[in-house]
Amino acid sequence: MDVIGEDAQQRAEDGKSDKKKGSSWKELPILIVVALGLALLIKTFIVQPFYIPSESMENTLLINDRVLVNKLVYHTRDIERGDVIVFNGEDSWDPEVVTEEPSNPVTGALRWVGELFGLVPGEKDYIKRVIGVPGDTVKCCDSKGRVTVNGVPLDETSYLFPGDEPSDRPFTVKVPAGRLWVMGDHRSVSYDSRGHTGDPGGGTIAVDNVLGRAFVIMWPVSRWTSLDIPSTFDQPGLKK
Repeated sequence: MDVIGEDAQQRAEDGKSDKKKGSSWKELPILIVVALGLALLIKTFIVQPFYIPSESMENTLLINDRVLVNKLVYHTRDIERGDVIVFNGEDSWDPEVVTEEPSNPVTGALRWVGELFGLVPGEKDYIKRVIGVPGDTVKCCDSKGRVTVNGVPLDETSYLFPGDEPSDRPFTVKVPAGRLWVMGDHRSVSYDSRGHTGDPGGGTIAVDNVLGRAFVIMWPVSRWTSLDIPSTFDQPGLKK
């Protein structure tokens, strides 16, 4: 092949390369949209990352932990005592972490993406442990200072924040149908069902507002662990 032929071939190959690069750049926005769409689909129906914004679940969960929330599990079984759940407190509880409204659409979009991937907390979302399910009578405290469910005392030493009492105030509640009584593991700082007894539902939250069950700490890697139901909730006497 002569030099002219070689030059023509090289120019043709360079043109193909430029077209491929241009095509890749054109495809990038489509790939981003598809990725966000898949993430939204997974978040909505299957599993959602959730950012821990407060001290209310220490030491089970620490500020800045990220957990994965199973959104399918309660389609196959009922919510159980001892489950760590994420729920929406809108129109019921005040936000646990108050955030400023986005100042512009770009900031709003970035916040939405942050919530989507569990990088920032959802303003209306809470994470607590289920203590009482519909029909339960939850009371504090017995003669030894313990929370009881249906008259059965709970041994909360495996998850209660070191040095905390089971409750800093007495209470007795009959959990209504379709509602849950929830408490944080760090009782002395947790603004949970005990602090909302004057709200609609008497501090309980609606089962329909539950987004899913937190089942694993995914970040930081050094804290990776599953969030199992403590054995105290397996006591036969709890079941009615």
